[in-house]
Amino acid sequence: MGERIAQFERKSKETEIKADLNIDGKGAAKIKTNIGLLDHMLELFVFHGCFDLSLEVQKADLEIDIHHTNEDIGIVLGKIFKKALGDKEGINRFGSGFAPMEDTLGHVVVDISGRGYLTLDTEQGNAQATKDQEGYSLSYLEHFMESFAHGIGATVHVNIRNRSEDLHTTLEAAFKAFGLALDQATQINPRRQGDVPSTKGIID
Repeated sequence: MGERIAQFERKSKETEIKADLNIDGKGAAKIKTNIGLLDHMLELFVFHGCFDLSLEVQKADLEIDIHHTNEDIGIVLGKIFKKALGDKEGINRFGSGFAPMEDTLGHVVVDISGRGYLTLDTEQGNAQATKDQEGYSLSYLEHFMESFAHGIGATVHVNIRNRSEDLHTTLEAAFKAFGLALDQATQINPRRQGDVPSTKGIID
């Protein structure tokens, strides 16, 4: 099996983002999104997924809000994983990750199926955790994850059980679980012998 590495650059009228990825890394992150909380969450995602990722937002319209930048980072992350996976020979395809953090439990399930789809369910025991904190919100998490799902072509289910007031804790459990699930889904299954894990023989 060759190295599963990729470079990707995306330019639009709102943002310019450049990224380098090694799926089979050690968890090294060099992240500069200009969105402080998202930087931290992506570092957690990379560390627990054992990926090596460098991602830099070189241009953004953050003077308006973080909406475009947040979504476009999700798109770039999805597309660079798709590029690094190539024809997806031998991968597990499915992955599931749980990450508890105090009174919060994050659970993410991934199917790299070629079909982009997201569901995000939260069981909130405290309404405070649904409010914007540190310039971020659960709504931004949903937009980010949906952009990733469509970029890579995967069904992604995010479930968060939470009784905390702290959005930071909520997001941290979700991003850690995301890294664990995607690591499992992208790992090579030695029993596949290089076959694409689909009865169709291909994953678009």
